[in-house]
Amino acid sequence: MCSFRWYLFLVGFVLMPSLKAQENFTVFFQPQMAINYSVSNTYSHNFSLAHRGYLVKNGTIELEARQLDMIHFSKFDLRDDQSLAFGLQYRFRDIFGNKKDEIRLMQQFNFTKRPYVVRFGHRFRTEQRFTKDFTIHRFRYRFAIDFPLKGETVDIGEPYFAGGFENIWSLAKNSVPQYDARVNAQLGWRLQGGLKLQTGMEYRREDFTSIFPKNIVLLLVGMQLSL
Repeated sequence: MCSFRWYLFLVGFVLMPSLKAQENFTVFFQPQMAINYSVSNTYSHNFSLAHRGYLVKNGTIELEARQLDMIHFSKFDLRDDQSLAFGLQYRFRDIFGNKKDEIRLMQQFNFTKRPYVVRFGHRFRTEQRFTKDFTIHRFRYRFAIDFPLKGETVDIGEPYFAGGFENIWSLAKNSVPQYDARVNAQLGWRLQGGLKLQTGMEYRREDFTSIFPKNIVLLLVGMQLSL
């Protein structure tokens, strides 16, 4: 519970600059659905569909669709606590009148550790983002934590907490490198039939080394089904 309170404090702390700079404050609503499918004991697929829309745009309330993401990952378990994954993402933006569509290739290594009831995760990911006009290379590191809020294991019908923070470094030709930071906190419930529900929020401080960084909040609602 101490870790849970710490994350709530951290999320509140990072939101304070956004509330003071409403003209540079954006809020999105993002529902997402995902399916995990195991092919063998060491090989699995993940398919997900996510929609992102504006609730607040530069400090002004504005309900507007922004993008639709279709994502696939193939994951290979190297050990019980290590995995390697390769992903492909297509981002639809042109149909909403927002910039250009995007294709993204992803490669990641994930390492987890569970010393007690708390599980810690370290994820290293590289990405290549392709649009009609430019290519962006991104390097990402995420630290994640999750644990049951009742008992030592997450049984059916019981809640759990999941959160983490991430640093991102983006490089593109003829552009200054961009540094982003993200922190998120979510509550989840394990239901019957391999189904999980999660809801929470994520705060993003984009291009935080620039004179005018962007403050973004995502309100998250997710459903995940494991087959």
